[in-house]
Amino acid sequence: MQIGQLSRETGVSIRSLRYYEQKGLITPIRQTNGYREYSPLTVQTVETIKLYLNLGLSTEQIASFLTCVLQNKEAFCTQVMPIYQRKLEEIERQIVELNQIKANLIDRIASLQQDTTP
Repeated sequence: MQIGQLSRETGVSIRSLRYYEQKGLITPIRQTNGYREYSPLTVQTVETIKLYLNLGLSTEQIASFLTCVLQNKEAFCTQVMPIYQRKLEEIERQIVELNQIKANLIDRIASLQQDTTP
């Protein structure tokens, strides 16, 4: 299948598919006319990439274990768990920071409202 068909079947833009190719996540066969030709299995690969992107992982992180998870159960891929744990720790830190920012904004709004009350 060509890149346009892959895009339609997966809901991923052609630009993103080219980016995935650049990052080594998908590999087309180049035809003599220069067109990219993708295996039907590439649809599954792109769906898997979408799953991991929705978990907040970077394409670099995904590239480090994608081949393993496509060939095995995710639980058998030892590279996955440390990445998940680091991502969860990162999210926990962001939550703490966002809660602090939220508290600061609440205090600031309250302060401004007091200043404008006659």
